[in-house]
Amino acid sequence: MPAAEEIRLDIAHGALAAKRWGDASLPPLLALHGWLDNAGSFDALAPLLATRWQVVAIDLRGHGQSSHIAPGAWYHYVDYFDDIRSALDALGWPRATLLGHSLGGTLASLFAAIYPERVEQLLLIEALGPLTRTLDDALPRLREALDQHASFGARRPLRVFASLDDAIAARRAVNDLSDAAARAIVARGVREVEGGVVWSSDPRLTLVSPQRYTEDEVLAMLAGIRAPTRLVLADPATSYLPAAMMDSRAARIADIRVVRIAGNHHLHLEKAAEVAAALMEP
Repeated sequence: MPAAEEIRLDIAHGALAAKRWGDASLPPLLALHGWLDNAGSFDALAPLLATRWQVVAIDLRGHGQSSHIAPGAWYHYVDYFDDIRSALDALGWPRATLLGHSLGGTLASLFAAIYPERVEQLLLIEALGPLTRTLDDALPRLREALDQHASFGARRPLRVFASLDDAIAARRAVNDLSDAAARAIVARGVREVEGGVVWSSDPRLTLVSPQRYTEDEVLAMLAGIRAPTRLVLADPATSYLPAAMMDSRAARIADIRVVRIAGNHHLHLEKAAEVAAALMEP
């Protein structure tokens, strides 16, 4: 399998770290990882896709080895769209295939709706549009987010893990991941400190988002997707991606094929060959 090349993309707020697989002459594909993951989550899948595409997987802002935002600032959902556009521009890609898992898939799907002229094909794993809220949830969510942001400076110090293996064990304890899958994410998602390692991701990423769209808003936006779309979902369905909701969202996209694969939320790490076959199917 082709080895990955480490690259960095300079953008307005800092730099995005990234991994690149495949020949530069191949059609471009930009890969976007999930919340609190990083580009390492594509280590199993990207080499399989690199026979068809030049694959670049970025660490989103605040994740992996990418820059954190300024002190006191927020991680606004919409700012990630700037990162996607900036990454495409920095790579010199006017148009590309987008691949996204979880948070990355929600971003890829809405970016494809916002800027259809920049998306050749849309490949999604366990995502189609973002999580939503009800009208009754809007006000209490906003207050909770503001209170968390105001008290962030009083948070306790980062947990120090004595070794990489200890950090991997901690990640496995909260996700249904094999050792190999957790290792791919964690190895890129820690930094060394005295006494061991700590997470390299910005702790502010765990704060409650102040705003979410309603389901009606998401359905309306998804209708703007023009790119041929492949959606791979776990079977049984992930609790926060219920089948009825995902079927309703998929119905808004003119050209979509949905494949369900037995496994968990991180299908691209645990079932890479099956996911690659589903995404590359003519």
